Amino acid sequence: MTFPPLNEQMDAIRRGTVDLINEEDLAKKIERARAKSKPLIAKLGADPSTPDLHIGHGVVLRKLRTFQDLGHQATLIIGDFTAMIGDPSGRQKTRPMLTAEQVKTNGETYVEQVSRILDRNSLKIEYNSTWLNAMTFTDVVKLAASYTVSQ
Repeated sequence: MTFPPLNEQMDAIRRGTVDLINEEDLAKKIERARAKSKPLIAKLGADPSTPDLHIGHGVVLRKLRTFQDLGHQATLIIGDFTAMIGDPSGRQKTRPMLTAEQVKTNGETYVEQVSRILDRNSLKIEYNSTWLNAMTFTDVVKLAASYTVSQ
């Protein structure tokens, strides 16, 4: 795969961006991708706890489209597992638990919505239940033990 030169990619990524955190590391990753002819993977995770994405997702989706246009891989991670358990994700209030059918329906609407911005033919879609369903309680406890309550 042939990618545009580094300066063209960085200019496209900077366009419309207020803060680009660790620009130097990104440039190194782009150079490595060009050298290996292997695209970067840019991801967005969204829990389908409601049927609609919000306007703020549009900003991230437009930037993911930039990565797609540059030849990189955009991946949408649908948090179907976490949506069913009502994961609070640092919020003050836990989101309500949803049924598997509600989560599936909401996830399908997310794919439809992101496809208005992203190239659906090259978009990779992953579900976090793929790896989280495989976890045992022991795995969960070990993971939880690696964080403090304040974290």
